[in-house]
Amino acid sequence: MKQETIVAQPVIEAPRMILRPLRASDAGLVALYASDRRVSEMTTTIPHPYPPGAAEGYVAQAMRNDGDEAVWAMDAHDFGGAELMGIITLKRMDRGQSEIGYWVAPAMWNTGFASEAVGALVAANPLDNTTIFGSVFQDNPGSARVLTNAGFEYLGDAEAFSVARGAKVPTWTYLKRLR
Repeated sequence: MKQETIVAQPVIEAPRMILRPLRASDAGLVALYASDRRVSEMTTTIPHPYPPGAAEGYVAQAMRNDGDEAVWAMDAHDFGGAELMGIITLKRMDRGQSEIGYWVAPAMWNTGFASEAVGALVAANPLDNTTIFGSVFQDNPGSARVLTNAGFEYLGDAEAFSVARGAKVPTWTYLKRLR
C-alpha cells in the first residue's frame, strides 16, 4: 500500500470544519467540483472543460508543498459534513505578503463555509504574513462579501484572465493588513 506524504503545514480549526493539507484521496472530489463550469468560471486558473488527470496533478503538487502556494482542503467530515467542500490557498508573494484564493462546491454556496474558512485562515496566519490580498470577479459579489466579512478592505478595480472563460474579466481587489 502506498504511503501518503504528510505536508508540513498546520491544520486550522474553524467553527464547522478544519482546513487541512490535501491528500491523494481528495482528487476525485476536486475533479468533480472543479469540472463544474460554475466553479471554474469564477477562478483564474481552473480550465473548463476540466482535463482528465488534472485533479491528480493538482493534488500531487499541493502535497509536495515545494511551490509558491499553500493549499488546504475545507473538510467538515468530523462535523457531520463533506470530507472536501472546497479549497483555500495562500499564494506567497514577496515582503511577507500572500494572495488568498478559494472556491467552494456549488452545493455549499451561501452557507457561510467560505467566510468561515477565510476567517480561520486569516486568524491563523500560517505564513506569518503582514498583508493578504484577495481578488474576485465583479460578477461574483458573494466572494466579495466573503472577503469583506473577514475584514478585507477594498483596494481598487483591475482585471484578470480567466482560463475557463478565455477572457479578461473585471475584478475587485481587497487587502487585509495583519500587522
